[in-house]
Amino acid sequence: MSAYGSDTNFGGFEDSFSEKSIRHAFIKKVYSIIMVQLAITTGFICLFLYEPKVKLYSMQHPEMFWIALVLTFILIIVLACCENVRRSFPANFICLFLFTFFQSFLLGSAASRYDTEAVMIAVAICVVVCLGLTIFAFQTKIDFTICSGFLMVTVLVLICFGIVAMIFPGKTIQLIYASLGAIVFSMYLVLDTQMMIGGKHRYSISPEEYIFAALNIYLDIINIFMSILQIVGYARGDCKMQYFKFAVLTFLIYLGDIYGHISGSSFPSRFPTTRN
Repeated sequence: MSAYGSDTNFGGFEDSFSEKSIRHAFIKKVYSIIMVQLAITTGFICLFLYEPKVKLYSMQHPEMFWIALVLTFILIIVLACCENVRRSFPANFICLFLFTFFQSFLLGSAASRYDTEAVMIAVAICVVVCLGLTIFAFQTKIDFTICSGFLMVTVLVLICFGIVAMIFPGKTIQLIYASLGAIVFSMYLVLDTQMMIGGKHRYSISPEEYIFAALNIYLDIINIFMSILQIVGYARGDCKMQYFKFAVLTFLIYLGDIYGHISGSSFPSRFPTTRN
């Protein structure tokens, strides 16, 4: 039996229409949430870039950075592993807002270590890349949802390379690490978008998991941004953070997204999409 109903009767047409309507509403809800998340993140980055007092405070109180990092990880674990929290209003939105708040603080703090022009260049490139990948995910006949096993292998490579980058910090290895991150999370953005779309793709996300879908796509976008920012910053010689510290920061931010994908790859909301 098809997920879209039978093609031989009027009831099947109604089922198909209902399923498509639900999926379209789901996609709109996910992108609405992501737009709010990105607006908050953009606001934090601008605050750190253009308000010297905020930048100075974050530099004078590094403990705030690490507290935000720990809280971000805790919230990722809660959202990825606790289905009752993800699906319960308003707890799901409260957790997602807190996660976005702390994650935006981390990104603003990291961006403040770069020249403003480098950050703007990275933002522009990130917008073009993410928009292009999203259009590609909607239009392509290639099904990336069946490639999750391959992407897990690339994630393991990324984790191992991140450990090497922390042990042997330097400009060249950090550039390679950032380039690998950009490639891996670009592929994940396509995969997560197709999981959200459903339809003809083998796997899709349940419409009830709009928080998880938004979380994954948001993390993909900010990790692509972080990777591009590092590449642009190091190419221009603008980064004011020590290589070791930035390697640790990048590794931990990447790890948060990776954990979310690994946790989400096995829970029931990731189900096969049946066809006629």
